[in-house]
Amino acid sequence: MIISANIGHLLVLGVISLAVTLLMVPVVKRLAFRLNAIDYPGARRVNTIPVARMGGVAMFVGVIGALVFEVFAEHLLNWHGFERSSWVLAVNYKGVLVGLAVTMLVGAVDDVKSLKPSTKLLGQIVGASIIAASGVLLSSINNPLGAGYIEFGWLSYPLTVFYLVAFMNVINLVDGLDGLAAGIVGIAALTLFFIGMGKLRLEVAMFAVVLLGACLGFLRYNFNPASIFMGDSGSLFLGAMLGVISLLGVIRSSTLVVMVATIVIAAIPIADTLVAIIRRVHNHQPIQQADAKHLHHKLLREGYSVRKSVLIVYGWTAMLAFGAFVISNLSGIKALIVFVVLAAASFAILLRLGIFEPVLRHHYNRRRGPIAHHHDDEEAGADASGESDASGEAGESDAPDGADESGAADTADGAGGSDAPDGTGAADRSGKADELA
Repeated sequence: MIISANIGHLLVLGVISLAVTLLMVPVVKRLAFRLNAIDYPGARRVNTIPVARMGGVAMFVGVIGALVFEVFAEHLLNWHGFERSSWVLAVNYKGVLVGLAVTMLVGAVDDVKSLKPSTKLLGQIVGASIIAASGVLLSSINNPLGAGYIEFGWLSYPLTVFYLVAFMNVINLVDGLDGLAAGIVGIAALTLFFIGMGKLRLEVAMFAVVLLGACLGFLRYNFNPASIFMGDSGSLFLGAMLGVISLLGVIRSSTLVVMVATIVIAAIPIADTLVAIIRRVHNHQPIQQADAKHLHHKLLREGYSVRKSVLIVYGWTAMLAFGAFVISNLSGIKALIVFVVLAAASFAILLRLGIFEPVLRHHYNRRRGPIAHHHDDEEAGADASGESDASGEAGESDAPDGADESGAADTADGAGGSDAPDGTGAADRSGKADELA
């Protein structure tokens, strides 16, 4: 059987990714201090000691190490236990890895030098374009309303690039507490591994298991209280990996099972990102402008500790992941019913936490713009003064471009939150703008 012949091989790759990541994190810490990719204590910080960023570099090396071992074992050690009959032959996997490397490097440079949002967005587009040019394309899908396929033609490239860049920024923005982004992506990777094995999509399973290994290895250092920050190098890389895995599930058979599953699992950060964009546009604020109204801020204001807040989101994500796995094995009305139930449950939770309040509770004056209630003014003022939620994330401040490394807003481990040092109980912070680009 294909599954029994390959699951052991794939698990070995996952363990290698985990081990390499564990070994690389201390190395990356030292490198980050040499390059000054550091969160220094300051007015908008709760960390009492300098803390390294660039944790994404360690995860990238872990993933690449496992994939290089796969090639080495096959060609030099005559290890032929990996059945490749289901692989997508049209994909240039070396090119995909180059695109992932470019994405990670853009984030790493941002961790060190705080790139302008436009420059960072351009780098993301370049990385995504390389991946698309390597054959990971959303070129066609099954027609959900009838027989045949829907072909996208020349739109395949811009659609793919947009999809990948969107995933990069969704993960970039959600990384606001210790271990939050790595845990969400790890749960997604585990689920996609099982879906890939069940659908005999071994390329999906392989990329998912090495991503899972890297996330688990990094969480050893990143879970509360965190001792290293993921940085943009991590959040952009993880987002790109999720996007690639979901697209690999589409390009051979044009079925949307893996893509839909990925979107369902990532529903929390996707919803949080969409609401943040709407909120800031509604308030006449730049999209990258800081605020303290994200999901993790709401949980903290409900009185939960950092660790409990993260575990709540883990549990919620696990529920969505289980639902996504069920959907992947259903079709038609049954799959739709499960999807609607998951969507309704998630919407109810978001509504209970008041995620939509900053948009719904504002009055609007055509000449002066939105007029906030006093409670919203207090929140905004707290964020502007460097409100440090109990997580130490300093209000997940998506600071506007131009903030310096030592005083800029936290960026979710590079984009919207920040890791704090051991003992601080702080949230993930990269020390830079929480930029959607």
